[in-house]
Amino acid sequence: MLTAELIEHILTTIPNRTIGVLGDLFLDRYLDIDPALNEPSVETNLPAYQVVKVRSYPGAAGTVINNLAALGVGRIYPITFIGDDGEGYELRQALRAMPAVEQGGIIPVPERRTPTYTKPMLGKDELNRLDIKNRAPTPAGVQEHLIELLDEAWPQLDALLVLDQVSEEDCGVVTKRVRDHLAELGANDPTKFVLADSRERIGLFRNVCVKPNRQELKFAVNCDGHMLRGGVRDLALRVKRAVFCTDSANGIYLSRPSAEGWEVPEPIPPSPVSGPIDICGAGDSCSAGIASAMVSGSTHEQAAAFGNLVASITIQQIGVTGTATPEQVRARWREVFANGVA
Repeated sequence: MLTAELIEHILTTIPNRTIGVLGDLFLDRYLDIDPALNEPSVETNLPAYQVVKVRSYPGAAGTVINNLAALGVGRIYPITFIGDDGEGYELRQALRAMPAVEQGGIIPVPERRTPTYTKPMLGKDELNRLDIKNRAPTPAGVQEHLIELLDEAWPQLDALLVLDQVSEEDCGVVTKRVRDHLAELGANDPTKFVLADSRERIGLFRNVCVKPNRQELKFAVNCDGHMLRGGVRDLALRVKRAVFCTDSANGIYLSRPSAEGWEVPEPIPPSPVSGPIDICGAGDSCSAGIASAMVSGSTHEQAAAFGNLVASITIQQIGVTGTATPEQVRARWREVFANGVA
């Protein structure tokens, strides 16, 4: 399914491609606390933790963006909104450190907060996370602006990744109105590769490819683990596009149209790994790999296998949300091929 020549073709093609990312952009902020410096609070007599370092990274859709940049995509165009606040400033700083990321599609909205996950790290231990999210519906004017930016960018995009991170209905970027507009764009331009990922609403997308995991699929089509393959096919019939269902060590179940109708999927196996793993961000790295392969002319099966290969690199990066560079991809393929798995 994959060959060294195909992998090289993907890696040398994507510097000439443009991939859009529509979705919720979060700030991941880590507060490194030195427990040896704890001081008693005069007011409460509780320990006052002393932060010795602050680390800020783009999260949610930013994780996808980071993976696309690491793989070498030539132009990355986020379409999203953030708050006009300090967290938004930190987020833009972090994005500026990435190659190929344009910020013209990022809307600052004074009445919204920049979604933020703040993670206090007491030595090696993560304390309770502090979340900033918008829990009121996204204003209609902001939704209209997002749609205008999407329409403007659409002819220039070789592919679009959609990330619906916010659990609260219509409180993030991918509202019903935006989702319905995506369905219209997908229906009018079926050759454009669009891949949607959603924690809560994967079954509501239409005319775009989707990438649920096992749990998201079960919620969308009400199937149990023994009916996973049928559930993947049912979701493909519903969304009218290919479904890439990730299932951890089982790989990706892919259902897409064929001459005989909609395929009942067989798993595309993962690239094997050994030793400890950390699955944080694995799905986002897989999405970046799938999109990179698709914009390079690969088949859906080849794209799924390439997504698995990229994810096999990132899950071996412990304690961080990993990425995969072209050299790491080449080295990982040589390792897989040498072990006779390919």
